[in-house]
Amino acid sequence: MAKRAKPRLRAKPKGARAAGLLGRAFRLLLILILVFGLLGPVAVVTLYRFVPPPMTFLMVQRLFEGRGFDRRWVSLSQISPRLVGAVIASEDSGFCLHHGFDVAAIEKALKHNAEDPNRVRGGSTISQQTAKNVFLWPRRDYVRKGFEAYFTVLIEVIWGKPRIMEVYLNSIEWGPGVYGAEAAAQRNFGVSADRLTPAQAARLAVIVPKPLAWKADRPGRYVRKRSGTIAARAGVVRRQGLADCVFR
Repeated sequence: MAKRAKPRLRAKPKGARAAGLLGRAFRLLLILILVFGLLGPVAVVTLYRFVPPPMTFLMVQRLFEGRGFDRRWVSLSQISPRLVGAVIASEDSGFCLHHGFDVAAIEKALKHNAEDPNRVRGGSTISQQTAKNVFLWPRRDYVRKGFEAYFTVLIEVIWGKPRIMEVYLNSIEWGPGVYGAEAAAQRNFGVSADRLTPAQAARLAVIVPKPLAWKADRPGRYVRKRSGTIAARAGVVRRQGLADCVFR
């Protein structure tokens, strides 16, 4: 009895092989995006919950500009509550009330910028500023804003308010090459950050938006006037418990 010939396997057409390779490459790309774009930030944020974040993009940029580098990390307990209250009064009065985003402030900023595009106003919270300063580049663009929103959610969930405030006060720019509350207090007033007076704390809070132009130790008319307003608002912050989430 004659043996039946085994059927020969047909080779896949070149187009099918190419499609298969393309499919695998696409799946690999999605995995890489998931790992580095989503899970990578989670790992970094978790790490910075326990260790001080290193130099930021802005710090490196300022070094290349020849502005020097002075940053002296201290714990939140070594920073005067007066400074905490002053920056909340100046930058984000709802810091303890929101979960990273102040919708009302964003809407006001959008309305103002539409009416007067030559004088752009920001609506960023302290949480958003911290996410931008620590993890992202300084330039404004939509890609950065998208990452900023993601990192803001992460630090709100993983860090909590006290750690956000601690990192914020140790990372923001407070003059040419000056970063963080301790370096700012020493450079401007010759005292440590836990010894700041209400007036000194208010002056430091006022210059946060323009630290290269405004001076806390030699304030101009605007900084002096604004400092009085912020000192009064910081009193309201203290009396109404608007900074309690930082010290709980």
